[in-house]
Amino acid sequence: MKIQREIIRWTLIATAFVVLLLILWNTYSFFQTYKEEERIKMEIWSTASNTLNEANPHDTNLELPLLILTNNTTIPIIQTNERDSILAMVNVPPHVLQSETEAALFLRKLKNENTPIEVEVGKQKQYLYYGNSSLLLKLKYYPLALILIFIFFTVLIIIFYRSNKIAVQNRLWTGMAKETAHQIGTPLSSLLGWIELMKLEEINPAIIEEIEKDVKRLQTIADRFSKIGSKPKLAPVDIVAETYKTYLYFQQRSSKHIAFEFIAPERDLQVLLNPELHSWTIENLIKNAIDATKGKGQIELVISETDQFVHLFITDTGSGIPKNKFEKIFEPGYTSKKRGWGLGLSLSRRIVEEYQNGKIRVHHSEIGKGTTFVITYKMV
Repeated sequence: MKIQREIIRWTLIATAFVVLLLILWNTYSFFQTYKEEERIKMEIWSTASNTLNEANPHDTNLELPLLILTNNTTIPIIQTNERDSILAMVNVPPHVLQSETEAALFLRKLKNENTPIEVEVGKQKQYLYYGNSSLLLKLKYYPLALILIFIFFTVLIIIFYRSNKIAVQNRLWTGMAKETAHQIGTPLSSLLGWIELMKLEEINPAIIEEIEKDVKRLQTIADRFSKIGSKPKLAPVDIVAETYKTYLYFQQRSSKHIAFEFIAPERDLQVLLNPELHSWTIENLIKNAIDATKGKGQIELVISETDQFVHLFITDTGSGIPKNKFEKIFEPGYTSKKRGWGLGLSLSRRIVEEYQNGKIRVHHSEIGKGTTFVITYKMV
């Protein structure tokens, strides 16, 4: 079915291209035919002009030459002698009539447009230079306009096709995420039952507490997946407290060779957020930092405020990111890891910028020394 759709799509594109070529060829043929007809008109005009110039004052049969001369209202003409001196000008712009310099420039223009018509006047030769009529000029640029229109509609079709494809993929991922959340729910319920049983068996409370934390974490993950594809509800929350929860979870479960540090104001900083999605964003950035340090280094989270904005900096001492990859790393599917989906940073940007009206970017990075990401939100 997919192959059949591809064949139909490329057949339509090829057909449209062939039709375009046929129109361009017909336009070119018509242009050349009309151009030749205009030359014949100019030869007739030249003959009529000669007839009038050589006519006897008593001749009365001059209506036809006069009619031929007066009928030309669109083709510009300059007539010169052998020394290129201008003898007459017809249908030229007013500024050309008023200036010898402009007349010389206009004559040069006409010389480039058409081959002159040689005229015998007595024993001397004169030359009739003529330009293209307004209709011929329109025909000249018509193929270009047609090509631009074709390119425009082709780009529109490509954008529509890609958008439709992305929309289908998004629906697929949304469905998979919701199904994953549903599937996680069953073992979670069993785990909660086992925890209650462990409490009755009087197992070490510290162990049970840690297991409860991990189960709660799984519940949070399931809740995140269930919300994919739905517009999240935002509420004023303390970004310091919400960030610290995720930070603390990873600090306690990461390698002891990684030194964690958290620096933040000792007061609430209220920001419109969705707590689960904010936690997901911080989790992705901390995981990236841990991967960048390869299990050994420093990770620092700093929250600061300026004017009406809160800035959250996440810094690691990892391998760093090349400057030309600062934007590419946020693209879906891009990853520098051997085992990775390339979704963490693209998902983080979507959460921060599309759902929570913030900004996320690479603040600074140096190869071999580390990277700093910054998230910015407006305070409420």
